[in-house]
Amino acid sequence: MNETFDDVACTVCGCVCDDLRITTDGKRIVSAERACELAKPWFAAQRSDLPRAAEINGRSTSLDAALDHAAELLRQAKSPLIYGLSRSTTEGQRAAVALAERIGATIDTTAATGHAQSLMALQQVGESTCTLGEIKNRADLVIYWGSDPLTTHPRHLERYSVEPRGFAIPNGRQDRTLIVADAQPTITSSVADEFIAIRPGEDWEAFWALRAMVRGQSLPSDANVGADRQQLERLAERMKSAKCGVIFFGVALTRGGLGHRTVAAMLELVNDLNRFTRFYARRMRRLGDVAGADSVLTWQTGYPFGVNFAAGYPRYNPGEFSAPEMLARGEIDACLFVGSETALEFPVEAQARLRQIPIITLDSPGVKPFIPPTVRFTTAVYGVHRPGTAYRMDEVPIPLRVLLPTSLPSDGEILTALRDRLPFSTIQAS
Repeated sequence: MNETFDDVACTVCGCVCDDLRITTDGKRIVSAERACELAKPWFAAQRSDLPRAAEINGRSTSLDAALDHAAELLRQAKSPLIYGLSRSTTEGQRAAVALAERIGATIDTTAATGHAQSLMALQQVGESTCTLGEIKNRADLVIYWGSDPLTTHPRHLERYSVEPRGFAIPNGRQDRTLIVADAQPTITSSVADEFIAIRPGEDWEAFWALRAMVRGQSLPSDANVGADRQQLERLAERMKSAKCGVIFFGVALTRGGLGHRTVAAMLELVNDLNRFTRFYARRMRRLGDVAGADSVLTWQTGYPFGVNFAAGYPRYNPGEFSAPEMLARGEIDACLFVGSETALEFPVEAQARLRQIPIITLDSPGVKPFIPPTVRFTTAVYGVHRPGTAYRMDEVPIPLRVLLPTSLPSDGEILTALRDRLPFSTIQAS
């Protein structure tokens, strides 16, 4: 018999929309009302009759045998890495931190290929931030900078930023101004009130020009402002006169060796604007629970990503302890992925290193690691097969429910079983 679940949360992207209506027949999902075009195929692919949980070198084996073999690989490693976590939940992420501490590993998240530069920037200059609920209820000026949410977060405009009616925005879209700033026109810019073309690689110049304009300072006529000067002048006035405004910014701002400086300039612009009105900045987080990974690592270790336990206590230094860089330098001799799909974003030097070392993967059903792992675990999907807690992109925790029970273990259970098979690292034991 079919069973319908209301107010279901989706973890495909950082929106973690929690208003879905899901119907199952006990073995698969037969409909997903309100799901976006990214979520519908994902829900349709979920099943309760799933493959065996473990493989060694591509061959099915018992779960205990795979756990023993994976534990031995980690025991022999001198510099292991645990990476991923954005497809996990709070429970799995805590287990990953506990395992990293037990074996003296480095633990890093998918922020390493995404918003790591943004995290560095907000550590330096601070962040004026809020929940998406406040944007829904108050913001009359919405700016997407370096982000195309209609492609990457299809329901973001509908649920949180532009279309919904709020207590201070009673008419929804009619009461809001939508501006898109990007290097190229996007799908989102086609529905915006204004598109501002930023010259490639000159976002920093545009932000500093806006800071001067907001402060009422004159700029030389030949100053490089990164975009059309008249458009920036209009934008500065709009931002100052808004009752409440927000800049949603994407990973495009973080690209390049000085991406954190670009994001810092944007955050300082927002701080300047708060002298005149209420203004916020929010990161457009890509994957379902990458915000949760940041939060759990910070709460458990004091640092949001790239944490190293080799000395017996947590150390943090972006670049030195970031997964792509450590792999590229050949410093990692074993890697455990909690969700391996984002390894495709690693530089070629890091991918080359992965082909030389033992790899352990914990992946959802249907995910095929692009590099064949030594040990592979197929794990239950949180929010489908297991309950849990995921963090929305604004760090609001959202509970996840069981839709299709399964006997597959969760990644948290696998990570805990590995930890129980391993002694403390030599440094910690001493």
